[in-house]
Amino acid sequence: MDEPPPRHLNIRRLDARSLRGLAHPLRMRLLDALRSGGPATASQLAGKLGESSGATSYHLRQLATYGFVEDAPERGKGRERWWKAAHEGLMIDDELFADADPTVRGALAMVQHEVATNHAQELSTWLGNRHAWSEEWTRASDLSDMTLRLTPELARELIERMHALVEEYRDLPAVADALDAERVRIHTHTFPVTTD
Repeated sequence: MDEPPPRHLNIRRLDARSLRGLAHPLRMRLLDALRSGGPATASQLAGKLGESSGATSYHLRQLATYGFVEDAPERGKGRERWWKAAHEGLMIDDELFADADPTVRGALAMVQHEVATNHAQELSTWLGNRHAWSEEWTRASDLSDMTLRLTPELARELIERMHALVEEYRDLPAVADALDAERVRIHTHTFPVTTD
C-alpha cells in the first residue's frame, strides 16, 4: 500500500511590512502559543502568558491586521472570540537581510533575537524537567554542537538538506497511533564564527 504524500506546511513568508507588524515580543509569544496550543481566546492567552487580557486583545488584533492570526468561529460561543494561527510557520525573505531601511533592520534583529531567546527558554525548560520524562526520552534527546569549515553555498545546502530530512518525519503514519509518541522540538542554528 502506498503511503500518502508528505503534507506541506502552510508557511508565511515575511516581507518588510509583515516583519514590522510581528516585531513585538508579546505578539511573537501570542503567535507561538496559538501555533503550539491551538485556538484560544484573548483571556485564555492572557492567563497562559501572564499578561492582561487588554494587552493580549490589542496585540491579537494587530496580528490579525497583518494576517498572522484569524478568527476561529467554529470555537466561539456567543460573544467569546477565539483566535487561531493563520500559518504553521514563518520564513524570512532573503531580501530583508540587505534592506537599507533601519526600521526593517531593527525589526529583523528583534524577531531573530526573540526566536533565539525562545529556543534557549525551551531548552532550559527541558533540562529543568528532564527528570520527569522516561529514560527512553532522556536517551532520545540531543544537545550537540559541531563545527565545520564550509562556504556559504555549502552551508545553505546543509540547511536545506537538514530541513528536508526533518520533513520526512512529519506526519508519519506509524506515529499516528503510537502510545509513546510526543511532540518533539527541533532547533537548528547554523552561523559563521570568527577564528583566531
